[in-house]
Amino acid sequence: MVATSPYQCLTLSLLILPPLLITTYFMAAFPNPPAPILIHPSLASMPPTSRSWSIYPEDFYSNGGYATFPNGRVRYWLLGPEKGKKVVLIHGLSIPAIVWKDVAPSLAARGYRVLLYDLYGRGYSDAPVTTYDTTLYTTQLALLMQYLKWDKANIVGLSMGGAIAAAFTAHFPHLVDEGVGLIASAGLIEPTHISRTAKFMSSPLVQTLVSSKPVQMYMRNLTDRNATKDVDTSNPVIEIVRLQSAHLPGYNNALSSSLRDGPIRGQAASFQSAGFEGKRVLILHGTEDVTVNPKYAAQIAELLPAASNKKMVIVDGAGHDLCVSHSTDVVDALNELLDGRSWKTS
Repeated sequence: MVATSPYQCLTLSLLILPPLLITTYFMAAFPNPPAPILIHPSLASMPPTSRSWSIYPEDFYSNGGYATFPNGRVRYWLLGPEKGKKVVLIHGLSIPAIVWKDVAPSLAARGYRVLLYDLYGRGYSDAPVTTYDTTLYTTQLALLMQYLKWDKANIVGLSMGGAIAAAFTAHFPHLVDEGVGLIASAGLIEPTHISRTAKFMSSPLVQTLVSSKPVQMYMRNLTDRNATKDVDTSNPVIEIVRLQSAHLPGYNNALSSSLRDGPIRGQAASFQSAGFEGKRVLILHGTEDVTVNPKYAAQIAELLPAASNKKMVIVDGAGHDLCVSHSTDVVDALNELLDGRSWKTS
């Protein structure tokens, strides 16, 4: 074995280290600036001949407008008297604000100031290419309330919108007024209650395929042909889902990301949040709901803080579409929540 002196090691280091450091210096590249967020268009981009304009036009509700935020434009509407008690209605996973077509005008007629808006990726709100997680949805509403100069509001959500309402109450309790309404609320859905088809369709690989131009063209042609065939297009709520899926690539991305990353599950901490303390909380669910199992209503009630003023209302025979099929029951329950004078907990 050949002995190596310290001087030989030093000489070797002096020979190797300088070229190595110089090479590293010139090869090291400063990171490029972040690319701007890619944003897919909304229903506003549809051609004038599209059926979407007759089913769900921009002025479906009166007094609408757009607010522009870092993740794109948000479409909103304001109904009812300006001095009325403020309430926000948050729709669910796939159907935009058209789902409130029977509820919102009725609340406005009772004197409430109602804010409706389309979640990112749905309806007339832009579809940013991003992760559709809880933070995206709660900050969307917080920014919209700030834009409208609303200090506080009662928050009502349907399906995934209920989970957003719960997370919003947990994240921004100072923006939530006296009442929170959770209608057919998601937020605790177990994987076994998510269909295999939904899991498959929400996978990134399938979404890459579905978002490809050939598949999008096929879906558009199929949807357009159905309009001239003996296909039931009488339900505007279902038809607007078909049109978005076929014509708006950002819509499918929004749905799949929401299923993977969004607030439909994992929101136990939100329901347990101290933000609910002192609030009236309505848990409204239908007995025939096959999308969000009615058992979750009881689980939500158990998670809510004892200091919350909670009430559970079960609508016999109602499914997941209870805001359309049982709108009178929904409006009556919400009026009791918002008015507060006759509020009695169960």
